[in-house]
Amino acid sequence: MKETILDTVTIQNYRNRFQRVLHHIDAHLDDDLSVETLSGVAAFSRFHFHRQFSELLGIGVFPYIQGLRLKRASYRLAFRKEMSILEIALSSRYEGPEAFARAFKQRAGLTPSAFRKEPHWDALHDAHRSIVTARNSLMQQTFAPIEIIDVQGTRIAILSHRGDPASIGKTIRRFIDWRISAGLPPRLNATYNIFHNDPQEVAPEDFRLDLCVAADRNVADAERGIIAGVIPAGRCAVLRHTGSDDGLGRALTHLYAHWLPKSGETPRDFPLYCQRIRFFPDVPEQEAVSDIFLPLA
Repeated sequence: MKETILDTVTIQNYRNRFQRVLHHIDAHLDDDLSVETLSGVAAFSRFHFHRQFSELLGIGVFPYIQGLRLKRASYRLAFRKEMSILEIALSSRYEGPEAFARAFKQRAGLTPSAFRKEPHWDALHDAHRSIVTARNSLMQQTFAPIEIIDVQGTRIAILSHRGDPASIGKTIRRFIDWRISAGLPPRLNATYNIFHNDPQEVAPEDFRLDLCVAADRNVADAERGIIAGVIPAGRCAVLRHTGSDDGLGRALTHLYAHWLPKSGETPRDFPLYCQRIRFFPDVPEQEAVSDIFLPLA
């Protein structure tokens, strides 16, 4: 039977109610997320909500929530050393470190303390893939208007990651440790990533991404692999991306495949880069903000 306009509107309204649920989960990951709470957000009966959620998204509501909490916990373990394991466990809604350790080891293959000492991300990335698939099947990504601005030159300190993208976590930890010791906190010194190539288009060993921090003085540190550099002045197209890095690919497709051909502009001979404005896990993942810069001739 042919789908009518009314059918399409009805289906979209149904999906919109579950989009509200996902937005609520994102914004209240520290809070009670019971079936009663979430079914109320969707305005559905609590007796059927579990089945509705799992049939629509392909994953149960509790595995979905647990997956988001454990992903955030893994980032805090790896990159926020000032947070204790107990604090991370309680903020993940576990009653204590033992229950948290069991759940984390089941997903990551390592205890929280072992993961903090030397993170291994493969199991976590594999486990999170079902959540990414579920979100992409439901959530509509919208894009902010792209602006063309004149960028001033910025002196930066650079730690370059070269090699398998899956191992970038180690480089990020080195970069965070170094910038703390150098006295360059994110609230005072802007954070940039320079994308030298696309991880989907090059062999893992050829991948390169620069982790950078604005520095108004020479803070090069050869022993730690830190070199001085400059983001050059010039015209740039700027697209603000809000949300998980899982959506960066679609944002770049929008920039290169849709905006650029219609703009009449030509890219300049400098790599694509972004400024990290708000960071996960310091803010909920869907509230993270990055400004993407496409240098223009």
